[in-house]
Amino acid sequence: MPFYPPAWVPKLPFDPPDTVSVCDFMLNEEYGRHPLGYSKAPFTCGLSGKEYSSLEVKERVDYLARALAKELGWKMNEGSEWDKVIGVFSLNTIDTLTLAWATHRLGGIQTPANAAYSASELEHQLRDSGAKCLFTCLPLLQTSLEAARKCGIPKNRVYILEMPTEATGGQTTPKEFKTVDYLVKEGSRLDRLKPLEWEKGEGARRTAFLCYSSGTSGLPKGVMISHRNVIANTMQIGVFEKPYRNSKIEPGNQSDYIETVLGLLPMSHIYGLVVICHASVYRGDGVVVLPKFEMKTYLEAIQRFKIVSLFLVPPIIINMAKNKQILDQYDLSSVDIIFTGAAPLGKETADDLQKQHPKWVIRQGYGLTETCTVVCSSSPHDIWFGSSGSLLPGYEARLVTVEGHDIEGYDQPGELLVKSPSVVIGYLNNDKANTETFQDGFMRTGDEAMIKKSPGGNEHIFITDRIKELIKVKGMQVAPAELEAHLLTHPHVNDCAVIPIPDDAAGEVPKAYVVKSPSVSLEENDRMIAREISKHVEEHKARHKWLRGGVEFIDVIPKSPSGKILRRMLRDKEKERRRQQGAKL
Repeated sequence: MPFYPPAWVPKLPFDPPDTVSVCDFMLNEEYGRHPLGYSKAPFTCGLSGKEYSSLEVKERVDYLARALAKELGWKMNEGSEWDKVIGVFSLNTIDTLTLAWATHRLGGIQTPANAAYSASELEHQLRDSGAKCLFTCLPLLQTSLEAARKCGIPKNRVYILEMPTEATGGQTTPKEFKTVDYLVKEGSRLDRLKPLEWEKGEGARRTAFLCYSSGTSGLPKGVMISHRNVIANTMQIGVFEKPYRNSKIEPGNQSDYIETVLGLLPMSHIYGLVVICHASVYRGDGVVVLPKFEMKTYLEAIQRFKIVSLFLVPPIIINMAKNKQILDQYDLSSVDIIFTGAAPLGKETADDLQKQHPKWVIRQGYGLTETCTVVCSSSPHDIWFGSSGSLLPGYEARLVTVEGHDIEGYDQPGELLVKSPSVVIGYLNNDKANTETFQDGFMRTGDEAMIKKSPGGNEHIFITDRIKELIKVKGMQVAPAELEAHLLTHPHVNDCAVIPIPDDAAGEVPKAYVVKSPSVSLEENDRMIAREISKHVEEHKARHKWLRGGVEFIDVIPKSPSGKILRRMLRDKEKERRRQQGAKL
């Protein structure tokens, strides 16, 4: 049984175009973008207040594209997009999207990397993507140089995205590195570039962003996101939210409603990249950019810039709910909406925050890198805590049983499958994962869901469990297989399995079950061995991948006859232990 958006959701005004780049779509008004001259500044630094108007951003994109073409020897309309891959490993800056759109202006690809990555993790992404250069920021420069050197990117192909001194600890850019500002000035003196010459369908075939995701299982994979994918979800989000935004237009005002939103979440993550940086800017909103979460700086930015919409993840919302006395020290009267995604928000947490701030509209959405972000979202007119909302326009969904049979009714769990123009091209160089994930036009999400009817009569999607093995730590993905492969390199580990366990602050954290190597003597202390194993992860992996759930030793890892680790058995064991401990308390 197929499921569709509710009847109240408007249709897309036109099919997402497949002959234009993301750059042209975002910076030209002919595709429905809010008029450039009447939009807010797309990106404002939340620390320094520095910003460029929409028209200035368009000019900077053009100049930067000219400079990149000369600097890297790239010619318009020649070669493949895979010859023009730019790596980005940076905290958020007001020029991060300027760089992305300049790359697209040349027909190239941007591959954004998680700013929490270690040098070896960054090296893997740069090597796998075929990045020809790397843009970074001063706080991450040394990690960038190490990774670039190991994968053959010369030092003169490492560039700097500038940040305010408040974010760099007072550091200034070393003279041997070129900055985005330097390249923009260089480009202003160069000849204009030819326009991109794309035939029908090229926007749907050409990769714009190569983001890395764990997919439904296994190690991180490059997700090929086309120009049309980004364009489609940008349009879908805008159309879905238009009825509520229209309701906020004052009587007699003929112009569209625009507002200021928070740009705190990483621009390397698909949530920050598309929902905040594309959908918000397309409809004329201004994004206040912060490089990382610090409660004081975050609250000061809301107060200073009168931010209306807060795009957050559950750990930040939990922090807010538990620190009402801190929030009360700031003027947060401008806030109207909180939107949360990347991981489920518990109904209890939403209730707590709603009691503290009854005027705030608390919304939740659900999406994946493989759907180029939002699949469903709560409408401000139909909030139902615990739900991930209703399907966006242009989506079709199915629920299927383990045997692959369609579920025909409500309140029955099954794997969620979705179809949309925003569903991505596929995984880079991974036919097996593509075959498993993309079938008959649908994307298998690997998530168990139920469809329920809200009191208002609309169909809502509830994500009930994770079929896939992915662990979500503060909204960031951790693949158990990646940690297991690394743990097996430790001399004390004979076999292992990694599962998620609940955590109040992070949502989930990894826990390792380990079978000790026969070489471990009886005299060796389990606590010391566990610490050595945890340290082995901490020395090689990003902080969100650390074993904060601990290390537990067992005699054997449960596996199927085919050798597949039965992680659900370990999760059930953990749940039962927690239940018993709770009963004892």
